[in-house]
Amino acid sequence: MVWAPESSAAPGPGTGTTLQVLRALASGPRGLTEAEAEERIGRYGENTLPGRRPASWPHRFARSLRDPFTAVLLGLGVVSALLASWGTALVICVLVTVSCVLRATGEHRADRSAAALRELVASTATVRRRATDTSAPEVRELPVDQLVPGDVVLLAPGDLVPADLHLLRARGLTVHEAALTGESAPIAKTARTASQDPAATGLDLPHQCFQGSSVVSGTGTGVVVATGRRTLLSGALSGAPRRRPPGPFDRSVNGIAWTLVRFMLLVAPLALVAGALVRGRGLETLPFAVAVAVGLTPEMLPVIVTASLARGAALLARGGEVVVRRLPALHDLGAADVLCVDKTGTLTENRPVLALAENAAGHPDDDVLRWAALGALWTLHLAELPVPDALDDAVLDACPGDLDDLPYEGVDALPCGPGRRLATAVVRRPGDPRFALAGTHTLVVKGAPEDVLDRCALDAADRERHRQRAAGLAAEGLRVLAVARAERPARERPYTEADEHDLTFTGFLALRDAPAPGAAEALAALARHGVTVKVLTGDHPGTAVRVCHELGLAPGDAVTGDRIDALDDAALMRLAATTTVFARCTPAHKARVVTALRGAGHTTGFLGDGVNDLAALHAADVGVCPRDGVDVAREAADVVLAAKDLTALDRAIVTGRRSTANIGSYLRITLSSNIGNVIAMLAAGLMLPFLPMLPAQVLVQNLFFDTAQLALAFDRPGPAAAATPAVLRPRALLRFVTGFGLLNAAADVATFAVLAAGDEGVFHAGWFTENLLTQAMVMVLLRTGRLPGPLRAAVAGLALAGLLLPASPAGAALGMAPLPVPYYGALGAVLAVYGCALAVARRR
Repeated sequence: MVWAPESSAAPGPGTGTTLQVLRALASGPRGLTEAEAEERIGRYGENTLPGRRPASWPHRFARSLRDPFTAVLLGLGVVSALLASWGTALVICVLVTVSCVLRATGEHRADRSAAALRELVASTATVRRRATDTSAPEVRELPVDQLVPGDVVLLAPGDLVPADLHLLRARGLTVHEAALTGESAPIAKTARTASQDPAATGLDLPHQCFQGSSVVSGTGTGVVVATGRRTLLSGALSGAPRRRPPGPFDRSVNGIAWTLVRFMLLVAPLALVAGALVRGRGLETLPFAVAVAVGLTPEMLPVIVTASLARGAALLARGGEVVVRRLPALHDLGAADVLCVDKTGTLTENRPVLALAENAAGHPDDDVLRWAALGALWTLHLAELPVPDALDDAVLDACPGDLDDLPYEGVDALPCGPGRRLATAVVRRPGDPRFALAGTHTLVVKGAPEDVLDRCALDAADRERHRQRAAGLAAEGLRVLAVARAERPARERPYTEADEHDLTFTGFLALRDAPAPGAAEALAALARHGVTVKVLTGDHPGTAVRVCHELGLAPGDAVTGDRIDALDDAALMRLAATTTVFARCTPAHKARVVTALRGAGHTTGFLGDGVNDLAALHAADVGVCPRDGVDVAREAADVVLAAKDLTALDRAIVTGRRSTANIGSYLRITLSSNIGNVIAMLAAGLMLPFLPMLPAQVLVQNLFFDTAQLALAFDRPGPAAAATPAVLRPRALLRFVTGFGLLNAAADVATFAVLAAGDEGVFHAGWFTENLLTQAMVMVLLRTGRLPGPLRAAVAGLALAGLLLPASPAGAALGMAPLPVPYYGALGAVLAVYGCALAVARRR
């Protein structure tokens, strides 16, 4: 990492020595004075991450007006106002307002919920400062946002690194950098040495700790070299796009909207021209043409869409498991047919467990495990490690019996450390005199196979055979430990690494990552719901493949990052479609795979929690981040989970599909009815000497129908709705509504034949009644699942309105006459035939 300081920029680490860095920062091991710190915070600003400023509620409301259907409704409202159709204009204004308020409020609440999850960046730091130049340095707790370049920070186990640091001192220091790299293993950190690789940069520099990482063990002291927007964590945002291209929801709704707009722009002028040419009505037909256009438009779509998605998001948030930050993302989640996940923390617990213990002959042997557990026990007791090693914990957990029953007690320990990949415990039998020369001490050594085998008394053939066995276990995705021991005469002086020689090889332990609880069941549920899971990990291919086998996920052949680099975009699309495991992946590899899957036509979700996942989160159709993910990853995500839990994500997918099913039901029902009515209106307008339905009657009919359809937002679709990815496909929807619209138009034409003998008032009343009854019928038949209470009430209310309104005073005011009793029987026959035809067509 090469630093190029500007006039207001903090100096930073390059390839210089610690002294050069301190001189560039005008600081020292004693820390800054308060006056210097105050001057620098004015120069560099507060140490805060650059966050995306949440949009205000008014801004969200205004943004909602850009929805295609909302824009169409606003246009129709303006035309209605110009024609003095104030009722139409008022109804449209109410619909637009309700829809925009619902959407803006839902997204604003989701952003507030997500903001409450911010908890990665530390709130305070331990800093060494001086009151004046001549004062002694004092150690104090300081708010993280007050740190400045040149401050000296002290690190201890459990601390979150508050800024980018150049280490001045480190003792057994290891840090987790998963938020930056995705790697689950702690990284050893040391103060700068002369032997450091001069080509190392960025995260490869062992003498630097970066903001967003956390201290696992050891202690350290570092000088702040970068704060705020200058940190590596903040810099990861600079290459991430702020706006994602349109997702499945936007593409679907826009496609449906513009299809209907084109149809409406054709039909409304056609009604006007037909009335003028055939019946000589002229501009008196203009209000009717506007009413036809309004009748064709699914006015309630913005309200239904927002209400359905908001209800689904509220159900998920109620349990605290899922926060949907952007309402359309719930539809996109339901439409996902591919989900890309990391291995660590998602499929596994990031906790090793024992897979096998075998002796030097390659046979299972619990004695190998007991010796390893004995060594782990006394290393933990005697070495005073700040944090127990995860592999030692796994060995101790797996050891059969009570370790206190082992007939040994500890004498000394040589733990692992930076550059040392083995640990030794020195033990003796309690009966031996502790330091008697006649006594015997036993060295129990365990660690990396290569390092242990090199210290064993083996001939070349045996050493090579054991190395090949260790390599074979590693290729199967296992973490391998070699165990050896040696007998030494008891002595008084401490043991050193020089004593680790001429060991007797005891055997191997192999450990694997523990599968996450419920991961196998969650993967099976995702498969049942038609979601293909892809594993994108930085781990060894064998490790990822083994985990997939254990969880019942067919891994196939793993593809590594170097192979991805060798492929162009078209070849990667073909490969990604058939590959389950991508290993040794960098952030760029993950983003390319996600982009390739989208390019191949898949709706793709990505679950990530680190800065290294930002590019993939932006590339996906829907980005998902757990609550404990890094701040900037949560900002980039559309959905936030309480934990990295595929079960909760599966429930969110099912909820998204049910919400989409309700939206699809509304579109099928309303468009089928509207298109059928418009076709019938045009036909009747050409055949009848009067308008088939007055503009006020069209609007009142639409008002009843639209009000009843609000209940579709509370529908409970059948299990089939959640079985496969739910996508609103404009072409499929157009074919559906065209077929059922023609069937509806045929029922209307049959109604015309029944009403032909009546006068204008009877015709209007009969068709009004038939329209509302057929619309009530399609609300029952063109959906799936049981009929919930709100929908039953809506259907009953719609049918009653159709039967009672024409005979009421309100009907007379609208130009309708009471319908003679004989007509009801004829209309009943038409409706019965229509219902049967509708049911048959729906099943087909």
